[in-house]
Amino acid sequence: MTANRPLIIAHRGASAAHPENTLVAFAAAGALGADAVELDARRTADGAVVVHHDDTLPDGRVIVGLACGELPDSVPTLAEALDACGDLIVNIEIKNLPGEADFDPSERVAEAVVAEVAARATGARTVVSCFHRPTIDRVRALAPDLVTAYLHLHLDGATALAEAVAHGHRLLHPWYGWVTEELVAAAHAAGVGVNTWTVDDPELMVRLASIGVDGIVTNVPDVALQVLGPR
Repeated sequence: MTANRPLIIAHRGASAAHPENTLVAFAAAGALGADAVELDARRTADGAVVVHHDDTLPDGRVIVGLACGELPDSVPTLAEALDACGDLIVNIEIKNLPGEADFDPSERVAEAVVAEVAARATGARTVVSCFHRPTIDRVRALAPDLVTAYLHLHLDGATALAEAVAHGHRLLHPWYGWVTEELVAAAHAAGVGVNTWTVDDPELMVRLASIGVDGIVTNVPDVALQVLGPR
């Protein structure tokens, strides 16, 4: 691959080698070849932002019903996770979906994420994404210079791209099954980058790189580095 190969984005950290969304997974990502880390942000009962994919813990307790100090040590705060990522680019996926236990239409979690990034002055290497478009709309309203990404699974690519452009989001994050050469070309023509998820198959990595995606989210950044080469 050429020097402008896609970013290798470690999905929930180096999650094939270590437990996902943990400090050890984030710390290991760069050493395994990742350029960036993707992680999941949720709110707790006392307004903290923690990193966990599901709205419940494995024991069934709902995260938003617990204070931060009641969570297991394996669930880091967003601040701890960002520290563990070091100088890597970080994609913070805000979890705020209708139907989940912690859904909050007032977007307090978006406000807390923006505040944490602003306090660190790391906006230049931070992306904030969400499946719920009003959430990233709120992020963009609070921090217009922060890169926001529209995640989508249930919309076709052209419709999702039109939404992203209409609402000023600079990245589109489609599931890899939606990604076509035509979608990537249309996105780039509109000034929108395309990062796709979650890709662990080497042949698929090569195909997606060949049609110009800007980033590949993967559980195996070491495999991606072997396939795509150094940046």
